[in-house]
Amino acid sequence: MTESQDLLQHPRRNLGNRYRSTAQKFANLAKADPERAKENMDWAEQNARQAILHDFTDERNWRYLAELKTLNHDSGGLQAVLEDVFVVLGRDPENLDQLVNIDYLMVGRELLEAAFARDPLDPDAWWDAMVADETEAGLEEFSTRCRRLDFRDQRANIVFGRRLERIRKAGHEDVFIDLARHLLAHRPINHELWLEMGRLHERRREMDEAWSCYDQVQQLRPHLKERDRFLQRLKGDMDGEQKQPWSGPSVEHRSAFLEGMRSLTERISAPTPAPASIEAEEDVIQRHPDEHQLEALIEQGDVQSAFFLARRLLAAGEDWAEPWLARIQAVME
Repeated sequence: MTESQDLLQHPRRNLGNRYRSTAQKFANLAKADPERAKENMDWAEQNARQAILHDFTDERNWRYLAELKTLNHDSGGLQAVLEDVFVVLGRDPENLDQLVNIDYLMVGRELLEAAFARDPLDPDAWWDAMVADETEAGLEEFSTRCRRLDFRDQRANIVFGRRLERIRKAGHEDVFIDLARHLLAHRPINHELWLEMGRLHERRREMDEAWSCYDQVQQLRPHLKERDRFLQRLKGDMDGEQKQPWSGPSVEHRSAFLEGMRSLTERISAPTPAPASIEAEEDVIQRHPDEHQLEALIEQGDVQSAFFLARRLLAAGEDWAEPWLARIQAVME
C-alpha cells in the first residue's frame, strides 16, 4: 500500500460530511422526481459509501447508508453494512452472533444503534462513557474484550488505537502497552502505534523495549530513521561520560521480543497443516527449516505470525529472510 493509499484509511471528516450531504441531496431528488428515483437513489448510495470510505469513524455516515438500504428494501445490503461495522469494531463474537437468522429490514437499524451505544466510534465519546463508570471495572472489561477481538482490519486498528491513546493519556500506561501489543500483533505494519510505544518506553527509560519499537518503525518506514535518532539521543546523553556507546539490545532480547509478539498472533492463526509426507519431501529442494515454515504460514494466511518470524530470523543474522519479509509486508499492505 502506498502512502497515498494508506491515507485513505485515515478518517477525513470534511470529505465524509461532503459526501454524506451529497447523498442526502440525491435522496431528496429521488423523492421529488419519481421517474428518476432509481437513478438518484443509486447516486445517493454511491455517495453514502464514499462518506464511509473517507470517514468510517463518523456514525452519521453509517446511519445514513443503513437508512438508504432500508428505504430501498435492500435486506442484503443492510446486512453487509452491519457486518462491516462489526469488522471495524473488532469482529466481536457477541456482535456477530446477533446477525444470525434475523429480519434485517425490521431490526437492522436498531442493532446498529445498539452497537454504537455500546461502542461509540468517536474516541472521546467512548472515553467519556468509560470514565462515567467511575470504577476500574469498565477498563478491565474493555481490556478483556480486546484480548478476544480481531484487529487485522486497518480501520479496527485505528479505532481501537485511538481509544488506547485516551487510556495512555489518562495515566494507564501499563494497560496501554499490554493492549497495544495485541493491536500490533494483529496488524504489525501499524508504524504509528509502534512509534507511540517506542516513545512511551523511552520516557520510562525502558531502552531495550524502546529500541525494539523504533526498530520496527524504521523497518516499516525506513525514511523516518526513528531507530537511528533514538541511538543519537542516547549518545548525546552519554557525552562526557566514560561509557561504551550503546548500539541496541542483545540478539537474544530482540529475538525474545519478536517471538513474544508472534505468540500473540496465535488466536487469529489458522490451524497448522499436517506435515508433508516423506515421499513428497523427497521431491523438495532442501531449504532452511524456517523457510518452509514461512512458506506454510503465508499459504495458510497467517501473515502476522510470518512477519514476526521473519523479523526474528533477521535479528538473529539470517539475511536470507529479508526477501521473505518484503514479500510478507507486501501481502499485509
